[in-house]
Amino acid sequence: MAKITARSPLAPEAFPDLPVIRGVRFASAAAGVRYAGRTDVMLAHLAPGSVVAGTFTRSATRSAPVLDCEAKIGGESDDGAAIIVNSGNSNAFTGRSGIEATQAVTGAVARALGLPEARVFSSSTGVIGEPLPWQRIVARIDDLAAALDEGGIDGAAQAIMTTDTFPKGAAATVHVNGGDVTIAGIAKGSGMIAPDMATMLVYVFTDAAIARADLQAMVSRATDRTFNCITVDSDTSTSDTLLMGATGASGVAVGPEDTAFAQALEDVFRDLAQQVVKDGEGATKFVTVAVTGAASDADARTHALSIANSPLVKTAIAGEDPNWGRIVMAIGKSGAAADRDRLTIRFGDVVVAERGWVAETYREEMGAAQMKRPEITIGVDLGLGDGRATIWTCDLTHGYISINADYRS
Repeated sequence: MAKITARSPLAPEAFPDLPVIRGVRFASAAAGVRYAGRTDVMLAHLAPGSVVAGTFTRSATRSAPVLDCEAKIGGESDDGAAIIVNSGNSNAFTGRSGIEATQAVTGAVARALGLPEARVFSSSTGVIGEPLPWQRIVARIDDLAAALDEGGIDGAAQAIMTTDTFPKGAAATVHVNGGDVTIAGIAKGSGMIAPDMATMLVYVFTDAAIARADLQAMVSRATDRTFNCITVDSDTSTSDTLLMGATGASGVAVGPEDTAFAQALEDVFRDLAQQVVKDGEGATKFVTVAVTGAASDADARTHALSIANSPLVKTAIAGEDPNWGRIVMAIGKSGAAADRDRLTIRFGDVVVAERGWVAETYREEMGAAQMKRPEITIGVDLGLGDGRATIWTCDLTHGYISINADYRS
């Protein structure tokens, strides 16, 4: 059995009280995919008339479930849909057996729920390169189908965890077009987190009535502004999947012009994304890297990621060392445009460096005080233009090494 990691010091006090999303039911179970007695499979059933959108990893070694979802995601049907997820084994780099395992699992769900197999989406997360023991999952499908309940999202959030130290959930209710619509989502993610789509497993649901193409556009935009702005360790998973279902059960129609809904959706995505960073393997600090004044937004993002992914920057933060020289280093190596003599660096509201040198007002104890906080903002202004970007990350501690060194034991 894998070692149990202590709950992240950045974790919320408790799992949120997520609202029921009409038209969606959940169930979870222990199938023994990798560990005995651990809840490791979840099933979500979406009512007839639901639409599904998604985004997926761009990894060249995508898992069999990701490839299957990509092939299905553009389809539309009035038959409803289902999502089946297992933890413990990612069914990645498993060749033909991975495809067969995915088909076996989605086929069993389709039969149990009376759905076309094209409307069953699956995800797997965990160890790479080991055949998925799909028979253990299939053996629990009927039990899962019988246990489906609209209040079962908490158990679903538990079932998708791997090295996570806490389940992640977020929700919002928004008034639009004369009625209230609700959004609720769950996510897993702790390590192997880097911007390149969803960076983890995410399942979000709403009772709004939305055309599939409009939902896809909203999901893609919100993903770019949230899940694609986090990094724990610069590593992109083979299994990253975000699926969103809209049941239409509220009877409230939402379209691309409804910015209040789009903003609420982005808020839910951002909440989940930041929870993933706060559960970064071994993390003790939540770090916002805000870059302004770049030659372009793309350059700002390049600089921000260079800072956020630098092991030297991240270990300095872990040691509460205000070593701003490492920020300078990360900017200089990024490859994006920068001018040493126009650069300004801040820790929180403390100006650390400006005009190519340490700020006259800066004192080491001022920076040290900022580094002692559980949430830290590193601000960089390039002084070159209007480009800006924000990336969220965490520190790098010995805990990250311990968790990953023991991952398969």
